[in-house]
Amino acid sequence: MTDILMPALSPTMEEGVLAKWHVKAGDVVKAGDVIAEIETDKATMEVEAVDEGTITDILVAEGTEGVKVNTPIARLAEEGGAAAPAPKAAPAAEAAKVEAPKAAEPAKAAAAPAPAAAPASKAASDDRVFSSPLARRLAAQSGVDLKSVKGTGPHGRVVKRDVEAAGKGGTTASAPAAAPSGIEPAKAQSLAQMGIPDGSYDLIPLDGMRKAIARRMVGSVQQVPHFPLTIDVEIDALLAARVKVNALLEKAGVKVSVNDFVIKAAAMALKAVPEANASYSPEGIAMHHHADVAMAVAIDGGLITPIIFKAETKTLSQIAVESKDLAKRAREKKLKPEEFQGGTFSVSNLGMFGIKTFSSIINEPQGAIMSVGAGEQRPVVKNGQLAVATVMTVTVTCDHRVVDGATGARFLQAFKPLIEDPVTMLA
Repeated sequence: MTDILMPALSPTMEEGVLAKWHVKAGDVVKAGDVIAEIETDKATMEVEAVDEGTITDILVAEGTEGVKVNTPIARLAEEGGAAAPAPKAAPAAEAAKVEAPKAAEPAKAAAAPAPAAAPASKAASDDRVFSSPLARRLAAQSGVDLKSVKGTGPHGRVVKRDVEAAGKGGTTASAPAAAPSGIEPAKAQSLAQMGIPDGSYDLIPLDGMRKAIARRMVGSVQQVPHFPLTIDVEIDALLAARVKVNALLEKAGVKVSVNDFVIKAAAMALKAVPEANASYSPEGIAMHHHADVAMAVAIDGGLITPIIFKAETKTLSQIAVESKDLAKRAREKKLKPEEFQGGTFSVSNLGMFGIKTFSSIINEPQGAIMSVGAGEQRPVVKNGQLAVATVMTVTVTCDHRVVDGATGARFLQAFKPLIEDPVTMLA
């Protein structure tokens, strides 16, 4: 019998909502079957079964909020294993009641239901490896020594994917990293202590997304030595090119935005100045092979940054289609974790709100983030003469551990001509 645990589906996830079950007690599942939907601080995601077997109990009802990561949510009798009945979860209305102990030692009875114990490892005195029946069968068929395989299933269990990876001569995937704890702030004062009387405001409780944003942003500001670099770029040529490009793409139903041009230009500049396309880690500086550009999308209750992977290799029309799809699914909370986790660089555009200039907080582990303001007509000097041009202010916030001032400046030097002469992006 194995506990199915509440998974950590994102680095910031500490708890989630068990939104929906796709199985019920008595259902037989195999590895890869979708068994539930979980709402995290970022998205709604499907949870797949890791092992084969029969669902014996549903421990957490669908719709339950605040389910902590690693909490048992169901039980599985694995294929070939004993299917001894497990106690069913108490209904919500009865959760506070505890059945009187039947044992003859009432002094040892618990005053409240104890949490389900983690399954004991099978790697006991008989030197057996904690693994699923399917993994053991595959290992026997492929000649893989389970003792040499690192398990990535619950509690370190060796599962199907681990044996398959070992059989191919590769290494098994490492277990998910623990969610970053961020920085513990000093004990906050209440609003009343700061002179704001009770009853003078409405308090909106923090949801998972807002807590995650607060934790990550505090950590970034306090832990990352950062500095901004700002330039102005003229975008009249870009606006004219956009009109022509959209006319050509009209029959295909594709519309390219100014932000799509910015993403493409940023990606090409990152490839031209690879030192700016880097991330800091305690082991060293990661120099990324591709420009995976994350774009900030405002959604109800917060912000999310879906990623245009290998943006330097994609056309403007491809970026336009992909960015529109990602933004739509981000607002619907339908993104997969791999679509918004990681990235090598971010673009945050508030120009549509009339914001002229701003400086964003770095989205770790990325080495820099670009803040794009509104394009507006401003007086400029050209060849000693006063003229009017449409100008957009761009600020890049750099992680000084990775991107030095000169490197950030060279990146902006590569970015500026791409925006001001967008034909170079189309060549």
